[in-house]
Amino acid sequence: MQPQIDIGALPEDQPYEVTSFARRHGLTIPVADAVLFAKGPSPSRAACDTAALALLCAVAQYARKQGGR
Repeated sequence: MQPQIDIGALPEDQPYEVTSFARRHGLTIPVADAVLFAKGPSPSRAACDTAALALLCAVAQYARKQGGR
């Protein structure tokens, strides 16, 4: 049986590939893989983008706190 390919599916509806996600958000491959893994087996790109932004904000806030010591 041949797998079904949805010709009408928009790229936004398709899961991210790890390297493109990492490149888009400036993450390393292991970190990008962890974010995508944490979002489940088939998360939306919007959910993954939001998770990456939250991670980057948390890291920046942590770095600011560490720099003030």
